[in-house]
Amino acid sequence: MTREQQLTAMLIPFYLGEQPDSKGRKIQAIWEWAFDQLEQTHDYIQWLFPIAEKSAFNLDSPLVNDSVIQAFQTDPKLRENLLRSLNVMLQFYGLECHQAQAKEIIVTKSKDYSTRKREWMYPLNHNYLRITRILKCLTLFGLVDEAHAFYDCLRQIYQEDVLLIETKTFHYWTNALKMSSNF
Repeated sequence: MTREQQLTAMLIPFYLGEQPDSKGRKIQAIWEWAFDQLEQTHDYIQWLFPIAEKSAFNLDSPLVNDSVIQAFQTDPKLRENLLRSLNVMLQFYGLECHQAQAKEIIVTKSKDYSTRKREWMYPLNHNYLRITRILKCLTLFGLVDEAHAFYDCLRQIYQEDVLLIETKTFHYWTNALKMSSNF
């Protein structure tokens, strides 16, 4: 088995909280990290939001395959844990997820948004790449409503702070959703 196949095989047990990632960290521990640790550690995001594309920044990141995608699309525990990962990152960005009437998913700014945005919103910030990855992962794993809600909030933020988020970045976010047939 190649190293890439080993990492892929580790992904579902990691996401179920049964095994650590390639650095020995369990998902439950990452969920509890302080904002500073989420900002300063750069090799966990590929584990929380895996996609089918190699990471240019973390050679030890898992790649999803069809069986992993199928598992995330059908296993309620994997989906629940993916939503928990999303909520951790939304809090990091100063955002929050709600269910509105008719079970519509909405992402809005939290009361901490003005403080949190100073930590991640400035030109050429690596968090913009993380957001692209999150949108791709959510879409790939069938959490399209959540991806669209996050994107809608990001679109509003982009319109308000166009000087802090480049048009090119916003296009990456838009293209991340085009993977879904509902966009």
